[in-house]
Amino acid sequence: MAKRDYYEILGVDRGASKDDIKKAYRKVAVANHPDRNPGDKRAEERFKEATEAYEVLADDKKRQAYDQFGFAGVEGMTGGGPQDFSTVFRDFEDVFGDFGGIFDSWFGGGRRRGSRRENVQRGSDLRYDLEVDFEKAVFGTKAEVSYSKEIACDRCKGAGAEPGSGSKTCPTCNGAGQVRRSSGFFSIASSCPTCSGEGSIVEKPCSKCGGSGLLKKKQKINVTIPAGVEDGRRIRIPEQGDAGPRGGPSGDLYVVIRVRAHEFFERDGHDVYCVIPITYTQAALGAELHVPTLEDKRVKVKIPPGTQNNKILRLRGEGIPQPGSGRRGDMYIRILVTVPQKLSSKAKTLLNNLAELEGDNTSPKPVPLADLR
Repeated sequence: MAKRDYYEILGVDRGASKDDIKKAYRKVAVANHPDRNPGDKRAEERFKEATEAYEVLADDKKRQAYDQFGFAGVEGMTGGGPQDFSTVFRDFEDVFGDFGGIFDSWFGGGRRRGSRRENVQRGSDLRYDLEVDFEKAVFGTKAEVSYSKEIACDRCKGAGAEPGSGSKTCPTCNGAGQVRRSSGFFSIASSCPTCSGEGSIVEKPCSKCGGSGLLKKKQKINVTIPAGVEDGRRIRIPEQGDAGPRGGPSGDLYVVIRVRAHEFFERDGHDVYCVIPITYTQAALGAELHVPTLEDKRVKVKIPPGTQNNKILRLRGEGIPQPGSGRRGDMYIRILVTVPQKLSSKAKTLLNNLAELEGDNTSPKPVPLADLR
């Protein structure tokens, strides 16, 4: 089968910079790495193909020869065995070192001799979903949360070894923390399965924690819910997550706020909405109502004569507090004109008299839809 152009393999043009070539190779290699695609021969071939392309295009001399003479110009420089890819593996840290630890997520992390990374692992972050009433979310509150977290074992002080005993060099990796696997012409290091990348194992595991160095503990803490907090807001509590293994720093606790729906009020940003029913006589003649607010107080609201159904009235400063500003949003009242389903005989007589007086229109013209928006 004819070989594909190296630039085409990496998806870059011929004028691409070294950084562009590195990024393109990294993208293809991550997507097609055999450890990420077990048993997929096509992915393995794409990985090999991309590695060969990168080995040529990342080297100025080889790239110049390839640009001038094509595959003939680099014949003998690639494809002869693992040693031909020494440049790629020597630069492996440079290519993938800033990729956010994606290879650690595949192979379980671990340490390397001479690595720039410290072998200190942070504990896991934890999440706690806290339901609060609508009013408490509006005006703020304090809440107690109870959850379980991992702490350092008090017997071994997080070391994982029985007091008085020590550790020894891992027999699998000889202290390197990694083992190297080969597949075809490429080779890659992964975390040692015996010591989990530590490079050493305890001689006698702690009898209390089983060698993990960690214990589960139930904990209660008080959390301050700020006024005006919205549904879905995350509150970070530093260092209240799981303790890190072997004395590593603790993760954080994230409290996710879930606001219960209110029976009458609905929030939109810092404003609040509600619907107030009035009678058709109040709508026609006007009225003065006492409407409840978020603080469960009653405020006076004037209904203008001739008020139509769905009219919106605004009460300034009766909405949600705006954190840090001292201001509040507004409260909006939507008017719902209600029509009685049953009328007394006297009421019917009065309404019939009103209909005769007003002259009801029995052939109404449709209202333009634009007027209703």
